[in-house]
Amino acid sequence: MIKIAIASGKGGTGKTFVATNIFHALVDNQIDAVLVDCDAEVPNAVAFFETKEVKVIEITQPVPVIDTRACTFCAKCHEFCNYNAIFILPPMKIIHVIEDLCHGCGACSAACRFDAIYEKHVSLGKVTLYSYKGKQNIIEARMNIGVMSPVPVIKAAIKQVKNQGCIAILDSPPGTSCPFIQTAAQADYVVLVTEPTPFGLSDLRQSVETLKKINKPYGVIINRTGLGNNKVQEYLNNEDISLLLEIPFKKETAKLYATGKIISETDTFFAKQMLAVVENITKLNGNSNSKR
Repeated sequence: MIKIAIASGKGGTGKTFVATNIFHALVDNQIDAVLVDCDAEVPNAVAFFETKEVKVIEITQPVPVIDTRACTFCAKCHEFCNYNAIFILPPMKIIHVIEDLCHGCGACSAACRFDAIYEKHVSLGKVTLYSYKGKQNIIEARMNIGVMSPVPVIKAAIKQVKNQGCIAILDSPPGTSCPFIQTAAQADYVVLVTEPTPFGLSDLRQSVETLKKINKPYGVIINRTGLGNNKVQEYLNNEDISLLLEIPFKKETAKLYATGKIISETDTFFAKQMLAVVENITKLNGNSNSKR
């Protein structure tokens, strides 16, 4: 198996466009592939395919509940919590769990010597498994409204990729914060999708620096070439970063994508380009001396 994350430093660069078209090209060529929509805040990859819902898995997290009748207000649980999720005023005998900050690590339960803490399970979101063209090959992570972090739901979705012979395409959340990092950390290779604009270059730099820190191999696809300038290409050349593909801007492509169409379904040349990107990645990923 190889997991390829399709990511971007900002939204709107064409990340999902690339992910869905690569996935379709693989499936259409009888290559065993799985698409995981890790953009749990606003997942939309399923909208591009005719799917059938197979299974829904609720994702929960243990959250501490403090029994104030047994609590001595020693503040040990507060001291052990790295996320400041326990508010306490010992003189006033006030203690409260801030559930939105809790990471469910269990440190507070381990710290309590008076059995004053038990746990309840809180729903964070769901992972939905879909079948496409007769195979269970699309996985969607969707967090509940009001949940602070989508990371646990993203991790649970990626864990559903169990077929050891397939290519998994991870449609990553945009940006360079924790959701992006957690998705990229699970991948063998990261494709950064950018655009030839000052904003695109700025966010690309941030993404590259982040991937360097977590030691992940990566390459770049420039989408909508012809609209901006050549600064992105210059940056890639100066940093010796692999340019995987340039996708020229076409109004026809934008119109089809806006109506939920998969371009590689009707454009055979574009489908071949998508397959070539994956082939190139597998070669780069197999080369231990490839550029980072």
